Amino acid sequence: MSDQKKLIQYLRNAGHESFMDIQQKSIEGIQSHNNQIVYSKTGSGKTLAFLFSVLSKIDPSSNDLQALILAPSRELVLQIEDVFRSLKTGYKVTVCYGGHSVKTEADSLSQAPSVVIGTPGRVCDHIERENLILSNCSFLVIDEFDKCLELGFSDEMRFICSAISRPKYRMLASATKMDELPSYLNFQNPHVIDAIVEDEEINITEYGVEAGEDILLTMSDLIKSFGDEKSIVFCNYREVSEDVSYQLKDLGVHSVYYHGGLEQDERERALIKFRNGSSNVLVCTDLGARGLDIPEINHIIHYQYPGSEQAFVHRKGRTARMASDGNSYLFIGNNQQLPEYIESPTSFYTPTPTNQELIPAWQTLYFSGGKKDKINKIDIVGFLSKKGGLKQNEIGLITVQDRSTYVAIKSNKIKHTLSKIKNEKIKGKKLKIAVSK
Repeated sequence: MSDQKKLIQYLRNAGHESFMDIQQKSIEGIQSHNNQIVYSKTGSGKTLAFLFSVLSKIDPSSNDLQALILAPSRELVLQIEDVFRSLKTGYKVTVCYGGHSVKTEADSLSQAPSVVIGTPGRVCDHIERENLILSNCSFLVIDEFDKCLELGFSDEMRFICSAISRPKYRMLASATKMDELPSYLNFQNPHVIDAIVEDEEINITEYGVEAGEDILLTMSDLIKSFGDEKSIVFCNYREVSEDVSYQLKDLGVHSVYYHGGLEQDERERALIKFRNGSSNVLVCTDLGARGLDIPEINHIIHYQYPGSEQAFVHRKGRTARMASDGNSYLFIGNNQQLPEYIESPTSFYTPTPTNQELIPAWQTLYFSGGKKDKINKIDIVGFLSKKGGLKQNEIGLITVQDRSTYVAIKSNKIKHTLSKIKNEKIKGKKLKIAVSK
């Protein structure tokens, strides 16, 4: 099978029929250029763009590590891994990130995978422990490169670049254009694919919302008017995001909060619930403005305004993705002053006040077993159908992790289902099953 036919098969394995323009350009570009930069916003297909570029150069006969992919956050590392596994290439992939078991990663690295995906800090750790040998690695990818620099990973990336010595191919992916690249990257005459201009043609409607005497009460009415559509509320500080989430709950809006101060499992649970519809509202800091591949977000609410126009653009960029429309909401009045970089809105939105609680259509069940226990999605569906009596449309998104599984269940079925399955075994194993915290 030719390399092109293999890539097409991988694409179809992931449920796609044809390459997006950015992916085709990336595959073609890496054939004639050793250094390549892709400028494109999250959700535009750039993850597959650099993965297909890597796969077009992988030698199936080699037993060495062939590609190292760096990303600034554990969430982005896991997202890239999910996309890679969806391609069903047969190549071994290992993920390395803070909060994950070092021993588990070291055991996986003991027999070199074809691809390693990791955060700069944890990758450095494995290099220093001599768990990760990069001498024969031929492909280096840095995703959200500008964010890596912003989060202070420059020293780590310098160290990794010195350890990888002379990779044959280098590739950067970023949502922000950079005037100058650090010398340690050794990016000479890079081939640039610029999809930012196309991405900026997205259709976002900017609405002004009268804050009223109580901005949180106004915001709860606003969110309730969206029904079951997804929205993100942006705050500037970790403590504020938590406080806003708790106050919205008191006002009848179920939300999850997300910021860099949370433990890894807390962050993952929040995103799982947001993705599967157990909560349609994510209250977060700017950590949620980049790297989260959740395409169906309809509304962006600016509870607080960021300190720069660029950060504001990234926040709005969470909506109106993949040719969809989106909405952005600015609170005005009641001492709410717009920063200089934001123009006064010409359209206004007035939500109808209501005391009605907004109840999500789904809730999340937790199972204390996962991939390491040989449990997969098919096992979960079969168990819930046979033992729980659930129909297919009553089972939502299933997320299987190493030692845990999270399943969205229709809210009106959760109690009855839990009572039927809590003492049952899955594949002969007695697991803890409960509504996820």
